[in-house]
Amino acid sequence: MAIVVNLENERGRKGASLDALTALVSDDLAKVNTTIVERMHSPVALIPQLAGHIIAAGGKRLRPMLTLASAKLCGHQGQRHVHLAACVEFIHTATLLHDDVVDDSSLRRGLASANAVWGNKPSVLVGDFLFSRAFELMVEDGSLQVLAILSRASSVLAEGEVLQLVTANDTGTSEDAYLDVIRAKTATLFAAACQIGAVLSDRPKVEEQALESYGLNLGIAFQLIDDVLDYSAKQEKLGKALGDDFREGKITLPVILAFRRGDDEERTFWRRTLETLEQAEDGSDLRQALKLMEKHQSLADTVKRARHYGAIARDALGIFPESPAKAALVDIIDFCIERAF
Repeated sequence: MAIVVNLENERGRKGASLDALTALVSDDLAKVNTTIVERMHSPVALIPQLAGHIIAAGGKRLRPMLTLASAKLCGHQGQRHVHLAACVEFIHTATLLHDDVVDDSSLRRGLASANAVWGNKPSVLVGDFLFSRAFELMVEDGSLQVLAILSRASSVLAEGEVLQLVTANDTGTSEDAYLDVIRAKTATLFAAACQIGAVLSDRPKVEEQALESYGLNLGIAFQLIDDVLDYSAKQEKLGKALGDDFREGKITLPVILAFRRGDDEERTFWRRTLETLEQAEDGSDLRQALKLMEKHQSLADTVKRARHYGAIARDALGIFPESPAKAALVDIIDFCIERAF
């Protein structure tokens, strides 16, 4: 099913990609991947088997690449950023394992999810193992400031996941309340991944705060585009089922905007399909949801919101001198938003 809303007028710079960022950090990223493999090892065979399944499933390694690029931007010398980038990826992967259990997801990046293969209990426990490995890496780094940033991010991330459960199936959720959820469950780890690049390099507080702001706003933009993608034909190319959020009754920004802008009959539809999950098996309710989103331009406006936060992220980098690292970090803003097209 193709996306029903015309987003062509919202298209930004064409050709945005990860290429510049990947080229910038390729050597360090290879070391990160080696560290990940080494730290996944355990005498309990199921742990590396299950962890390796989700890590090998692909993914862009965006968060650890942000740590590597931020450290390079700040002139870091040494190898601390490699282990901390692996730490960031372990935290992210642990949350994916837990998320798939909570959401009862059967697919992850086009492959069977870990919980679909091994069950919920092993997935949760291996997620806990990866969190523990992440904290081991933090302690080995020896910086209390880094430990404070990443441990705080981990706790806020968990709070965000719980907050999402609280707002699940609630069509009364406001845009502000939803933004609180995505700041916590997605953007906080982006912010921490970037902030520690400045901390490692002992840069001034203003640069640390700038990278934190960059990561936070990039993370919000990233999640808003994910909200759009769930209702886009591109979702299937990414190995995910179209409309999963709708079937699970998740309240995301495209839904919030369509609900607020709709009439009483339309709001009754949203309450039936999302609050009580009374949905037609033939997919007609998903098609109706897409029509309402087109009618009220809620997908296009969600992309506009993402562009707004992307612009804030771009401005945050303004205090840094021009460099290949800065250019790559700017490019990644466009890449995150262009995923919608």
